[in-house]
This record gives sequence, structure tokens and C-alpha cells, in this order.
Amino acid sequence: MPYLEWAKLRSTARFNLATSGVENYPLRDLPARIEDLEITGPGLYGYPELRERLVRKTGAPDESLVLSIGTSMANFIALSALIERGQDVLVEQPTYQPMLHIAQWLGAKVRRFTRDPANEWKIDIDRLRGLVRPETKLIVLSNLHNPSSALIPENEMREIGAIGPRVFVDEVYLEAMFDSPERSSFFLGDNFTITNSLTKAYGLSGLRCGWILTQPDLVPRMHALVDLTYGVSAHSAERLSVIALDHLAPIAQHARELLERNRQLVNAFLAAHARQLECAPSKFGTCVAPRMRDGRVEDFCRRLRDEFETSVVPGHFFEAPQHFRIGLGGASDILEQGLERIATLLGQ
Repeated sequence: MPYLEWAKLRSTARFNLATSGVENYPLRDLPARIEDLEITGPGLYGYPELRERLVRKTGAPDESLVLSIGTSMANFIALSALIERGQDVLVEQPTYQPMLHIAQWLGAKVRRFTRDPANEWKIDIDRLRGLVRPETKLIVLSNLHNPSSALIPENEMREIGAIGPRVFVDEVYLEAMFDSPERSSFFLGDNFTITNSLTKAYGLSGLRCGWILTQPDLVPRMHALVDLTYGVSAHSAERLSVIALDHLAPIAQHARELLERNRQLVNAFLAAHARQLECAPSKFGTCVAPRMRDGRVEDFCRRLRDEFETSVVPGHFFEAPQHFRIGLGGASDILEQGLERIATLLGQ
């Protein structure tokens, strides 16, 4: 997977603005004792206490919940259950690269619908409706959008659901809308399947606490895919996830305050460089994806890393080659210094 390989092996820099989630929440700040943890658990389809906490958090019925190892595995499990080889599938463009590659790897006949960066990455629902054929089985999208953090509001998501096919939504960034929470699209109709996790909004990536909300008739198929892949989750991570969910309010407050500070920094930067970069101000989410008005983004990102020790994500990984993605979730001093270095290079 080109993007994930780049992210793991080549994205690091002294001023790393390439990450899309909130900085890691330290274990020392969780009220966990060694006696709270065990290595081995019951080996079910999710630790019962964790299932209970996620039912409470999401408001979804237990029979619609599938636990998974982060959103990445949740996406793979869900899409594998929703897509059969040769089926017609519509995938947003641009999108998070692994979602597209999963659909292609599953043998779907993938067609695309556009999210327009010139119109704040909105979906033209009438155009999407016109792309749907009688044989179309699935519409695939993200909300908040990756890489832009654009929101599809509930009324528009309802319209998408009313088109007819099943709708798959990666909602991992929706968790970051702390002050203006949006209801999960799972509750908008019986053709929606969503994935989510504690990873991006809370800085709890290491727990790999992900989940799927779907229709009960699809759950056995997804559990069969769990059996075929990883089998069971690490029990100590499940128990730590229970502790994190029991204390999510202070974790969310830490993330909210960090993102608010950083959003102000990024929006001031975007306003100051509007002649070189095209990007609407950040309203929510954990990243922005400005478009360079001139120049080659690949060269810019390479020079930024090699000469200025600063990394951002080149837009070609998201099918937006004239854009690059800036993460807002890191330490504020690192973000501020990284933005200063981007400004210096833009001025050359």
C-alpha cells in the first residue's frame, strides 16, 4: 500500500505535520493499574465489557456492533462483507487510498464520483444519483472527508442514502467534532454501514479499538472474516480500551483544546498565504488539504523535508496531486515551527 508504506517509513521529520490524528495520549495519564490488565481473555467477538461500553457510547444495538482492530481493519472487514467480485461500486474521489485499494483488491468494478475542492469538497448529489445504475451495490465515502476534513451534513447524507444502494462511511474523523457533534449516519437508514475507532480524535492509536455498525444480518459474515484474519484482539488492549472509554471526557477535552489552538495557527497561516495556497479555513477535523496555486507539489514536499526538516503528505496519495495535507493534531510548538518553514519555502 504506497501511502501506508510512505507514512511508516518516509514521513517522519523533525517537524512532522504529516500525521492526521491527535498526538498520542500517554499511558501514564490513564488511571490503569497492572492488576486491571490480563494478557488473555475469553476470546469472543470482542471483550464483553468493551462491547457494553461501545454500545453505550454509540447508542447502537449490540446486535449491530462488530469490534475490530482499529479503523483500518474495520474498513477491510466491512468492505469485504459488502462487496462481491464483479459488483459495481462507486467510490469518492479523492479518497483515502487504502479504501480504494480494498475495493479494487476485492475485485469490484470501481467507478468514481467527485468531491470538488473548488466547492469545499462537496458532493454533487444529483450527479452521484445519475451515476448509480441498477447493478450498483455500494457507495463508498468518508465523513469527515480524508484528506480535507470536509463534513457531509446529515441532510445531505440522508439524500445519499435515499439513492438506493448500500452506503459505506468511514467516520473515524467524525469523532473530532467535539463542539458540534454529528450523529452517525448508521442511524439514517438501514442501508448504512459505518466504521470508526478511538484512534484519530483521542490520540489512542495504540489501543487499536475500532468498530463497525451495520445491519444484524451482515454481522455473521463480518465475524467470519474476523475468524479468517486476526481471530481475536489483544486482550490487554481491550481492557485498556474499557478504561479509556470510562474516562473519555478528559481525554476528549485534551484533544479539543489542542485542536482549537492548532486550528487558529493553521487558519492564520492559510490567510497569510492565500496568494500561494487555496484552502477554506478549517472549521473542524484534524487536517486540511490546501492546493498550491503554482509549482509542483512533489518537488515542494521533497524540498520541505530535505531542506527544512518538515513533512506534510503529498496530495498524490489522495488523488489530489496539486494539494498537500497538513495535520493539526500534533504538539502546537511543532506545528507552529513547521508552518514557519512551509512559509519560508513558499516565499522562495
